[in-house]
Amino acid sequence: MELSSLYGQDIYTDKGVYVGKIEDVNVDIKNRRIAGLVVKNINPSAFDVGNRKGIIIPYRWVLAIGDIVLIKHVKQRGGKKSKESGEESGEKA
Repeated sequence: MELSSLYGQDIYTDKGVYVGKIEDVNVDIKNRRIAGLVVKNINPSAFDVGNRKGIIIPYRWVLAIGDIVLIKHVKQRGGKKSKESGEESGEKA
């Protein structure tokens, strides 16, 4: 796979929530692997980023790459209620 093919791709969670577009790719040169995906203009219903302009999605969250990038759905941090379950979330995003 060419890394340049990831630029501009849309990212969705496996529950169908739009996250944003890939702006850049972090590469672990020492281990010769992708470390993360830099995503800007984040959908606020996917991640609460506060004043930050974007986030880095760990590559281990990536489930599939094709016409879109599919990542694991993660609950929002900070004790906010999950929209699907209505339960408190202690998991960090």
